[in-house]
Amino acid sequence: MSRPPTWKTLLAFGTIFLVWGSTFLAIRIGVHEVPPFLLAAIRFLLAGGAMVGWMLARGVSWPTAREWRSAFLLATLIFLSNYGLVFWAETRISSGVTAVMQATIPAFLSLGEILILGTRRFSWRLGAALLIGLSGVAVLTSDSLSLGGAAVDRLSAGALLIASFSWSLGSALTRKLPLPESKPMSSGAQMLAGGVWLFLAAVVLGETRGFDPRGVSMHAWLALLYLVVAGSIAAFTAYIWLIHHHSPTRVGTYAYVNPVIAVLLGYFAAGEPLGARTALGTACVLVSVLVITTMPARAAAKVSS
Repeated sequence: MSRPPTWKTLLAFGTIFLVWGSTFLAIRIGVHEVPPFLLAAIRFLLAGGAMVGWMLARGVSWPTAREWRSAFLLATLIFLSNYGLVFWAETRISSGVTAVMQATIPAFLSLGEILILGTRRFSWRLGAALLIGLSGVAVLTSDSLSLGGAAVDRLSAGALLIASFSWSLGSALTRKLPLPESKPMSSGAQMLAGGVWLFLAAVVLGETRGFDPRGVSMHAWLALLYLVVAGSIAAFTAYIWLIHHHSPTRVGTYAYVNPVIAVLLGYFAAGEPLGARTALGTACVLVSVLVITTMPARAAAKVSS
């Protein structure tokens, strides 16, 4: 991969750090009034459609059938399995805790580099970091610890771990599958495909029955607008660009910035609880992320036949 300009890298990282950290609260606002899979579907259909339309207007070629197959495969992992479960979880738990649970993504990204990309070897340091991260999840979900505050709903926590794994697998496959050369077209096609999967899920789950958009408040529509423009068009495009120019583990450093922003926003803007349980669980997860993302990537040893 060619080395991109430093200013582009800083701008892309700044976008996913700040914007994605704030989208958890926007999701929380939206799912109070719009069913989760339906809200996610609207977000990515609008964002993906706008991105693809913009690229076509600029003369970028329509993705090939092979590229669309890749986009729909990745959308199953990144949008249906990850975003769908994140939106659903936020109907049950706080936006800050959701962000903390999503901070486990770098751990799964490292496993993806070991098992799929072959750019990292398993080590005792990585194993210790994974255990610390899992300890943080245990702190958040355990009923037996006397830390004050209610334990996080275990079903939601399990769903978010599945979501993190799905995102990480999709990120690793992004560098293996044929996708449009234009990064905006690639991100637009994936978002559009994700919107299709999420809408189908919303229909199957019965979320579209009886839903009346006239009953949705302006706050929820503004949250959706923010998710579409900032969270999807700007931030996801920045992420796709980064994942093609830097290692997945380095890109995954956003996972220890986003939770801090999300927890603080949830506390100050939405009155979400911030007690010892949340603080300790967050600290464990962030230490795990810090250890993993500062480990040097080493090429896997070749196996001779």
